[in-house]
Amino acid sequence: MPEITTFNSSEDELPQNRLLSLDMFRGLVLALLLLEAANYGWQHHIGAAYPDSWLARFVEFHATHVPWVGFSLWDLIQPAFLFMVGVSMAFSFAKRARMGDRNGDLAVHALIRSLILIFLGIFLRSIHSESTNWTFEDVLTQIGLGYFFVYLMWQKWWRIQAVTALVVLFLYWLMFVIWPVPENVDWAIAAGDGWKTPLEGFAAHWNKNVNPAHHFDVWFLNGFPRSEPFVANEGGYQTLNFIPAFVTMLFGLMTGEYLREEQKGWAIPKFLCFLGVIGMLVGVLLALGPCPMVKRIWTPSWTIFSAGACLVGLASLYGMVELLNWRTIARPFRVLGMNSIVIYVMCWTVAPWLNQMLKIHFGENYGNWFGAPFQPLIENIIVLIVIWLIAWWMYRRRIFLRI
Repeated sequence: MPEITTFNSSEDELPQNRLLSLDMFRGLVLALLLLEAANYGWQHHIGAAYPDSWLARFVEFHATHVPWVGFSLWDLIQPAFLFMVGVSMAFSFAKRARMGDRNGDLAVHALIRSLILIFLGIFLRSIHSESTNWTFEDVLTQIGLGYFFVYLMWQKWWRIQAVTALVVLFLYWLMFVIWPVPENVDWAIAAGDGWKTPLEGFAAHWNKNVNPAHHFDVWFLNGFPRSEPFVANEGGYQTLNFIPAFVTMLFGLMTGEYLREEQKGWAIPKFLCFLGVIGMLVGVLLALGPCPMVKRIWTPSWTIFSAGACLVGLASLYGMVELLNWRTIARPFRVLGMNSIVIYVMCWTVAPWLNQMLKIHFGENYGNWFGAPFQPLIENIIVLIVIWLIAWWMYRRRIFLRI
């Protein structure tokens, strides 16, 4: 069940085994998410206003999910959440075991947490629907679907964890390979949100809304009450993404268990960064060969590449916060990161409402400080600041909500 954890928010009195760099990592990712919580598509306003600016094009690209193949900075948000959950599990379950929880207690806790995350994700996706929106591609539902299985890998030998990850990715890749490539596809229907460039040749096995994961959803999602039959996910996201996403969390679990070891110093971030670069290179090589890099269906190449990127990010922050002791820089982000589930829910619930309230009380153009193209971005920044202040209030009063 959800619970409130309280402890002194002074850095000197935080639990000694708390990974402050992980809190900062969460906060950075949440800050990026909040930049689009109130006004979706702000980057396109800037891009349209400055079509000849390389900076505007760069920002627009990296603040938007790619249509299918490839990646942008925005595409790394979801794998970062999944990876960080895995890292946290290593510390969380070790703490519970030290406090006397038996394996059965831990298993029940993991199962309950899985169910809460699944239904919380469905609840958030149903906010603007007239009935329950039974969809399972939200980051919370994806975490929930894989969470218990990741728990089952906790305390296993790292070689067993690594082999499990590789076998799962291979079998998932094989499922797409052996699924027959359809002919005469009406891409105007299958493509959904404007993607009209289907992959050809061997890569066609990973085309949008004609792959085995899509056909599973057509069967699975139509088993739930719906106002109309499920035909296709407009973005191409699929429920079965949780299978390779489980591997993303498993990589995080392995990282967390490594960080819990006794060794200290710069060997930790150097090793993590080395593994991260190797993972990114392997992901790119796979994408150039037998497996396109598609975040929306969590292909194995994307799983390995994004985990590598997360390793590099965490290693960098670990060096900054844990070794160089740059905690002043980290604190604004840790304020968000230490209440990550609250902030994520507020992205869906409070942020749009707050923006609307600000418009009511300060006028429709309250964010028009630098011209119309920048107004949506300024509004998002103002909403981010207000939500950060709420998180700061909770931080100062030692209120930390977790599931």
